[in-house]
Amino acid sequence: MSAYIIRRLLLVIPTLWAIITINFFVIQIAPGGPVEQAVAQLEGHSSGIMERFTGGGQEVQAVELGDNGTGYRGSRGLDPEVLEAIKVQFGFDKPLLERYVDMLKDYATFNFGESLFKGGNVIDLIIDRLPVSISLGLWSTLIIYFVSIPLGIAKAINHGSRFDVWSSALVIVGYAIPGFLFAILLIIFFASGNYFSWFPLRGLVSSDFDQLTWYQQIIDYFWHLTLPILAMVIGGFATLSMLTKNSFLDEINKQYVVTARAKGLDERSILYRHVFRNAMLIIIAGFPAAFISIFFTGAMLIEVMFSLEGIGLLGFESTIQRDYPVVFSSLYIMTLLGLLLNIISDLTYTFVDPRIDFEAR
Repeated sequence: MSAYIIRRLLLVIPTLWAIITINFFVIQIAPGGPVEQAVAQLEGHSSGIMERFTGGGQEVQAVELGDNGTGYRGSRGLDPEVLEAIKVQFGFDKPLLERYVDMLKDYATFNFGESLFKGGNVIDLIIDRLPVSISLGLWSTLIIYFVSIPLGIAKAINHGSRFDVWSSALVIVGYAIPGFLFAILLIIFFASGNYFSWFPLRGLVSSDFDQLTWYQQIIDYFWHLTLPILAMVIGGFATLSMLTKNSFLDEINKQYVVTARAKGLDERSILYRHVFRNAMLIIIAGFPAAFISIFFTGAMLIEVMFSLEGIGLLGFESTIQRDYPVVFSSLYIMTLLGLLLNIISDLTYTFVDPRIDFEAR
C-alpha cells in the first residue's frame, strides 16, 4: 500500500501544474484584468479633482484632461505615467511567460504573494478566512452524512412503507428549497426580532468571546453556527439518503445475502456485518467531492447573508476584482486539498473493505 500512496502523491504534482497552467492562461485572456480594474476605480473617483495613485513607491497624479484630452479614457485621459505605475505595481510590466514562470516558482514554495486589492499577504488572508469555511464545511458535511446514512438504511429496510414514502417526500421538499431562501426565512423568524431574536445575525463568535469560559465559548460558537448550518444542510439530505437507500437495496438483493439468510443469520448481523461494507463503498467515494464543494463554494451565499467572511466569499470577491494572486492561490489550495482527500478516500476504502488492494491493481 505504501508504494501506491507514494505514486498517488507524486501524481499530485503534475495534476496541480496542469490545473494551474490552464487556469492561468485562460484568465489572462479574459477582459477586465487588474490593471483595467484599477483604472476603472481611479476613473470613478476622478470628477473635476486631482487624484493620486501610489505605485512602486512613487506618487503619480491622474489629471482630468477634459473632453478634448487623449489617453486611455477616451474623452477623459490618464497620464501615461499613471498607467505604467499601475502595471508595475501589479507586475504586468513583465511578459506573460515570465509572469507564469515566476508564479510556478513561488507556488512551489507556497509563496502566494500579496493581494492586489485587499492589501496584505494572500496566505494571511486565507488563514483568516479558514475558521469560517472549515466550520461551515465540516459541520454541514458531518450532519448530512450522520443523518442521511441512517435514514437511507432505514428506508432500504422499510422499502415501500409509509415511512419510506413520507421521508422521501420530506427530503425532496428540502432539496427543492434553495439554501439562501431558507436562510432568509430563518433570519426573519429567529434572528430579525420580527418574531424571535434567539440567534445572532452576524459573525462566527461574539465580540466578548475571549472573556468567556471554555464551555461558554463552545456554546457561543455553536449558537452563531446554528442558522447558517441549518440553511446549508436543508437541501443536502435527499441525494445522499437516496444513494444510501439504493446502494443497500442493491446489496440486499444479491445472492450472498440470500445465502446468509439460509444459514440462519439474523437480519441485523446480515445488514451490518455483510451488506454495510459493500454498500458504503459508493458513499465513501463521494465524500471528498462533497466536502470540497461545501467547503469552498456551497457556503458563499450563506457567508454573505450571515456576514461570515469565509473562503467562498473571498474567492468570489477576488474573481470579480481580478485579484489574481488570491484567485490562483485559492484554486491551488482547493485542488491540493481535493487531491489529498481523494487519497484519504482510497485509504478509507481499504479500511471498510480489506479485500480491496489498490497496490495489487
